[in-house]
Amino acid sequence: MDEKGLGKRLQDARRAAGLTQQSLCQKSGLSYSTLAKIERGAIKAPSIFTIERIATVLDISLDQLIGSTKNSGGPAKQRHTSKSGIRFVYFDINGCLVRFYQRAFTEIAHDSGQPTDAVETVFWHYNDQICRGLIGMDEFNQLLAEKLHFPTLRWQDYYLSTVESMPGMDEIVKWVASLYGVGLLSNIMPGLINSLLEKQFIPKVAYDSIIDSSEVQAIKPEVKIYEAATGRAQCDPSEILLIDDSRTNLMAADMLGWKVLWFDGYRPDESIARIREVLELEDRDLVPNKLQTTQLPKIFENLS
Repeated sequence: MDEKGLGKRLQDARRAAGLTQQSLCQKSGLSYSTLAKIERGAIKAPSIFTIERIATVLDISLDQLIGSTKNSGGPAKQRHTSKSGIRFVYFDINGCLVRFYQRAFTEIAHDSGQPTDAVETVFWHYNDQICRGLIGMDEFNQLLAEKLHFPTLRWQDYYLSTVESMPGMDEIVKWVASLYGVGLLSNIMPGLINSLLEKQFIPKVAYDSIIDSSEVQAIKPEVKIYEAATGRAQCDPSEILLIDDSRTNLMAADMLGWKVLWFDGYRPDESIARIREVLELEDRDLVPNKLQTTQLPKIFENLS
């Protein structure tokens, strides 16, 4: 993120849209003090979720607002429709875009002298709370350190030192983003999406929507997070595809009318091939077509 110029770009975009600071706050749900601090540079690295909300209200891309040269100043991306009726794709992060973060448990166990299963037990006890945004990273780290009898512990450091990009996903996400609306929908701790983007563990594209569970204060498979994602996708639920490695999360999306595709992190090549198949356009001229019932098994083949 080009932090130095963010405030100026935000101010210019807001004025170009004919909005006062107060009106932008009302439309985006941000507090006046937060917006004012971002514009004057006092907040240099607001969350991706905050920037995404502002970009949506101003009707500009994330790239334009954060300072990427890609698509900067150009026309809005046209959303195509796949032959299976999809116009927007949400990607889960852990298990789809990155993998092997579980190795962090082994590293913490080694450094703390505790058994790996004890580390995992403590982690999962508090994971839902932090992913819902009910506690912050400092409190989470303090709880882990106390329970594991370890002086200091920063989960985010262990996570980022052990996580790996999922092979092949950079290319497929960029391909999807060139044709469809694209977003991230993740149960994740505060600040980690920013860190993953900055370190390029996940593809850097102009995401149309980023749904961070810690910001929405709801986690998959809860209905609230899917409703937030549907609203930000700005299309019908039946036009949204969720790619996720959790069958529970996929079934919840299916119940709300989304299309779903299970991602197998142990065989990413096969999953990527299915993504391309499901998202094929009707022909070389990009002619959209409605979903045919004979194509449904291709989408749902891995849910049974």
